Amino acid sequence: MHDSGEVVKQKAMGILECNKVSKNFGGLAAVSNVDLSIETGKIVGLIGPNGAGKTTLFNLISGALPCKTGTILFKGKPICGLKSYQICRYGLSRTFQSAKVFSNMSVMNNVRLASLFGKSPFISSADADKVVKECLEFTGLSVLKDLPAKDLSIVNQKRLEVARALATRPDLLMIDEMMAGLNNTEVDQAMDLIRKIQAKGITILIIEHVMKAIMNVCNRIVVLHHGEKIAEGTPQEIANNHTVIEVYLGEGGYAQVK
Repeated sequence: MHDSGEVVKQKAMGILECNKVSKNFGGLAAVSNVDLSIETGKIVGLIGPNGAGKTTLFNLISGALPCKTGTILFKGKPICGLKSYQICRYGLSRTFQSAKVFSNMSVMNNVRLASLFGKSPFISSADADKVVKECLEFTGLSVLKDLPAKDLSIVNQKRLEVARALATRPDLLMIDEMMAGLNNTEVDQAMDLIRKIQAKGITILIIEHVMKAIMNVCNRIVVLHHGEKIAEGTPQEIANNHTVIEVYLGEGGYAQVK
């Protein structure tokens, strides 16, 4: 039986906890002593200038890069040192800044492969088919399911990335620049999709440069600069943070990103 102090500590712990996480490439500190806590069910934005360390942090969390300094806990379990597929099967999935679809494979089979790779490696063919159908419908790709992935537009390749990640049945989904290159209408549709994912009970960590989206969908925002966390808070707090305005948002703060 746990004592009351331990119970309180467990309840306070986020679904993802990064403590003093660092990563150097030679003499360059890409990520430096970053602390990050994400509450279950929330959408957290990760922003900062190009080269701030955002995607490197994603790679450390997802196991694409080894984490040798600091600790990363997912659902209370240490995941540093685990392979990407092991972390995925714990319930943490991600998309990539540049869509990494299987070009010659159909949209449907891209998603089916992900469904077989996710939380349970022993999913039945019938259950996998159900997951695939649900994910294609959810992301609006059903009518394109038989097309080779290479024939999709950029916006639909990004949706396919999301559909594949969802097919692994994640508890936490990390989205890396889903809205880069999209027009205003497509950005609005992407924002709606992110809200729908949250409504399914999935926690989201999102890297994005489209500030309209970040400010409107996120519960909290974390700002990186030169690998260090320089600010964290609500969208309103971040938009009016003098340091963030100076290094990233520019003069006008929130007025520039509405």
